[in-house]
Amino acid sequence: MRQKLYGGNSCAAACYHCEFQSKRRVPGKTDYSKGASLAARILNGNAIRDQIYAELAGEIASLAAAGVRPGLAAVLVGENAASKLYVNSKIAACGKLGLASFLVTPPASITTGELLGVVGELNRRDDVDGILVQMPLPPRVDAKQILDAVDPAKDVDGFHPINVGKLVAGRPNLVACTPAGVMEILRRSNIPLEGANAVVMGRSDIVGKPMALLLIHANATVTVCHSKTRDLKETVRRADIVVAAMGRAAMVTPEYIRPGATVIDVGQNVITDRAEAERIFANFPEKIEAFRAKGSVLVGDVHPDVVNTAGAFTPVPGGVGPLTIAMLMSNTVKAARMRRGTRAPAASASRS
Repeated sequence: MRQKLYGGNSCAAACYHCEFQSKRRVPGKTDYSKGASLAARILNGNAIRDQIYAELAGEIASLAAAGVRPGLAAVLVGENAASKLYVNSKIAACGKLGLASFLVTPPASITTGELLGVVGELNRRDDVDGILVQMPLPPRVDAKQILDAVDPAKDVDGFHPINVGKLVAGRPNLVACTPAGVMEILRRSNIPLEGANAVVMGRSDIVGKPMALLLIHANATVTVCHSKTRDLKETVRRADIVVAAMGRAAMVTPEYIRPGATVIDVGQNVITDRAEAERIFANFPEKIEAFRAKGSVLVGDVHPDVVNTAGAFTPVPGGVGPLTIAMLMSNTVKAARMRRGTRAPAASASRS
C-alpha cells in the first residue's frame, strides 16, 4: 500500500525530517546504503532553506523597525492528521522567524457559506498579511470557491487566478510555494537554466503548470509531460533538468534520466507495503531497516537508484519539502511589505 501526501497545499507541502538525511555524503564518497557509490551531487533543501531564513531575518527586522510584524493565518478545517502536521510545521516556522501566526480551526461540519465568512473576516484583518486554507477541505465545501475568495494580496499560496494570471504574463507577484522553492534550489545550486532543456512531469495547477511557467521565464526550453504523453521515457531522457511531480512512487527510474541531468523530486509518497519497500530500496538497506522499525517509509516520485545516474539530485525527505515552507514564509513577508506599503529591502528569495 502507498499513500500520497496531499494533505498540504501542494504535493510537497510538508517539510519532513529523517534520520538518514544526515548520512548523505558528498560526491566521491559513499551513500548511507552499504557500499553504494554516490554519483550525484545532493541538493540539500535544508541548507538552502536556512540560507533563505537568514535573508528573511534581515527583512523582518527592517519591517519591525517600521512597526510591522508580518502575520500568517492558517485555516485548518476538521481533524485531518496529515493536515495538522503540515499546519503545525508552518506555525513553527513562523515562530522561528518571529512572524505572527493565527490558527483558525473550524469544524468539519462547516458549510461553504460559513467558511467564506471566515475567509472574509481574515481578508479584513489588518494584522493578517497572508492567508492559507489548508487542503483538503471536507467534500461538502466548494474548495475552488473558498480559494478564490482569498484576497489576492494575501494569497501566500499563489493559487488565486489573479496571481496565476500575473505569473502567466511574466509579472509574478505571489507565486505557488513549491515551484518557487524549486527555482531557489536550481538557482542557489548554480544549475544552468538559460537554454536548458527542462521536462516537468505533471500538469497540476499547484505544481506542474506554475513550474513550467517559471522555467520558461528563466529562458529554459520546457516540455510538460503527463499521463497521455507518448514515448514518455524517451522524452524525459532528453532533458537537462527533470522536475518530477506526478504523485507516483518511485516511477522515474534510472532509464528515464540522461547521465548527468539534474533531477528535482517533488513527490512525497508513504510506502506501507513491505514487498514494495524492499523492491524500491533494494540498494538502500538502512531504509529497509527503517521501514521494518516504523512500518512505513517515505519515497519520492523518483526511484532512489537515480542518484547513481543523475548529476544533481534532490533527496526525499530533505529536498523540495523544506523549500515549500521557506517560500511560504517569504511570500508572507513579501505580502506584508507590498500590502502595507512599507519600504524595506526585499529578501532575495522574494525576488521573482
